[in-house]
Amino acid sequence: MKTQTFQNEAEWLDARRGKITGSRLKDIITKRGTGKKMGFYELIAERLAVKPDDERPIDRGHRLESEAIERFVKETGKKVDTSLIMWVREDDESIAISPDGIIGKTEAVEVKCLSSALHIKAIITKAIPDEYEEQAIQYFIVNDKLKKLYFVFYDPRFVKHDYYCLEFTRKDFQEKIDTYLAYQRDTLAEVNQIVSDLSF
Repeated sequence: MKTQTFQNEAEWLDARRGKITGSRLKDIITKRGTGKKMGFYELIAERLAVKPDDERPIDRGHRLESEAIERFVKETGKKVDTSLIMWVREDDESIAISPDGIIGKTEAVEVKCLSSALHIKAIITKAIPDEYEEQAIQYFIVNDKLKKLYFVFYDPRFVKHDYYCLEFTRKDFQEKIDTYLAYQRDTLAEVNQIVSDLSF
């Protein structure tokens, strides 16, 4: 065993980056048959990305969204409209999505400027983090003409791999599109009934 001594807490916190510590072990160990836990991706991110700041993820996302779209345009050559719009279903305006960018009526861009761990997880797994899958599906639910969704991940804290883009078509989600649309219709019918019953 080797002992390290630190002058202050900032030094101590910096020394912990990219290491499995006692408090992090629970975020690393997986049970048989399960995938990697978030601690695995945090270790990689801490070794590859610059040190994180105190900026809230939602603030970073707003700040970097236009930069990410510019990068997408540079990478793809596509012209993206970033007007502040909302798409609603033609048969039910209560089912909607606000695209980060649109390319005509058949393509859209969704940008995510996530934690470095989630960013690197998307790159390694080549998949949308679970908590954002429904958002991707909603694009296809709302716009029946949508052919392709570009799901852009952007994190300039990485010297390499700061940009990553996944492409999805309707067939990638068709079963879930049908299921989630039916679920939304049932939910809205129930909400409308309760509102009607409680309105005097």
